[in-house]
Amino acid sequence: MEDNIKSLRMEHITKRFPGVLASDDISLSVEKGEILALVGENGAGKTTLMNILMGIYQQDEGKIFINDEEVRFRGPEDAFKAGLGMVHQQYMLVPNMTVTENVALGYKKAWKPFKLDLDMVRSRVEEVSSRYGLAVNPDAYIWQLSVGEQQRVELVKTLCLGARFIILDEPTSALTPQETDELIELLKKMKNELSIIFISHKLNEVKALSDKVVILRHGAVVFSGNTADYSPSEIAALMTGHEIVLPENKEADLNGDVVLSIKDLYVRSDRGFFAVNGLNLDIREGEIVGLAGVSGNGQKELAEAINGLRKVEKGEIYFFGEDIANKSPNHVIGCGMGYIPEERNVEGIVPAFQIKENFILKDSDDEKFSHLRFLKKKEINSNAEKLRADFDIRCPGTNTAAGALSGGNIQKVILAREITRAPKFLIAVYPTRGLDMGAIEFIHEELLKKRREGIGILLISEELDEIMNLSDRIAVIYKGAIQKVLHHGEANKKSLGVLMAGLNTEEDQND
Repeated sequence: MEDNIKSLRMEHITKRFPGVLASDDISLSVEKGEILALVGENGAGKTTLMNILMGIYQQDEGKIFINDEEVRFRGPEDAFKAGLGMVHQQYMLVPNMTVTENVALGYKKAWKPFKLDLDMVRSRVEEVSSRYGLAVNPDAYIWQLSVGEQQRVELVKTLCLGARFIILDEPTSALTPQETDELIELLKKMKNELSIIFISHKLNEVKALSDKVVILRHGAVVFSGNTADYSPSEIAALMTGHEIVLPENKEADLNGDVVLSIKDLYVRSDRGFFAVNGLNLDIREGEIVGLAGVSGNGQKELAEAINGLRKVEKGEIYFFGEDIANKSPNHVIGCGMGYIPEERNVEGIVPAFQIKENFILKDSDDEKFSHLRFLKKKEINSNAEKLRADFDIRCPGTNTAAGALSGGNIQKVILAREITRAPKFLIAVYPTRGLDMGAIEFIHEELLKKRREGIGILLISEELDEIMNLSDRIAVIYKGAIQKVLHHGEANKKSLGVLMAGLNTEEDQND
């Protein structure tokens, strides 16, 4: 294990891909015990730069120095040997293997002739977990773990492999607020022994955690300084080039008709229990109803049941008067449902398809894009170029495979498709997860625009500020049922937090 990384420098790093200058003469440095925040808009080149540092990509120009000695990594294994480790935004874990087995995959010391020493790996996992306060069960299967627990496994795995310098790519993008707070406190303790580069869009976390901040825009460094000297709003302005003002829903109620009515709904989770447990909720046209709750209280199962992706055991889902419970996804789409799913890479896109093809996934049979089952290439290309420009999707071109985009740009592809295909209703599950502040501002404006057009919206989010800013009413979900529905003027973080914890009476709150 490397214990002597005192400094790391990247000098004049340049990387070109066909049609894209991904890294443009970038220089940065990190000292031992420092946390450097690397921020920038979606597609600014943050992940590319870190992939160069880890040897996944080779720079076209520039040099990397560790302890003032130049290094050149031919691949990730060379970076591991030098004491570097990276926790990627998409976790690199095998779901049907245990924590110990996942760590063993990359732990060469465990591989003996004709034998894999899992007992030694388990001891190493327990040692690292104890040393850094990373509570993980070595014998648990990955599929059994929450997203926050999986992230701890990734950290343990990286530390077991000998990392003394850790890169974290969007580490809080899929975490609950409670898990995020825990991770920030954990990283603060870990920096006594490690150096950390922290990629994030969440500027309050950047402010709370980092010592220094480097801002990238279009692949180049536009700012570098001490985090303590700047507020989150100042960092956001430096990142985007303009002041960010997130819009708020201050418009009068439209008092439209009920268009989605959920009656006594029961839906099972993957593990067999009722994740949605007698849920009732009405949403009107021209209103945004925010669904607030701690992750794992039935939000995902509810969204999937409405969209025909999960079986309804009992209850009704009336959509413009028709019970769509247990109807096929194609039928639900045909009724006018728009859906921004939680799992963007699995449910939101076909990664191998081109961006322009993903834009028309739900409308390939529409006469606008096909005739007698032959696709109209000119119209498809024109549609793609318009959406790419309108939603600022950073890519070499719309012929690019959607799976090659950054997480934030994949989210923009999904949003562009769902918002512009004229839905009669929209379910948005974590619509701004992984997006930069400029993109969040744009998406919030688009959702409010749809509301003004009379579209009903179910907004599922763990960002309470997002829910309170956009919602007409806020429904709090706990253990698969609605605790209470509040008008947005009644709600604050304290009252929502109490309801999210399962306390719904004054007597409970006083206990």
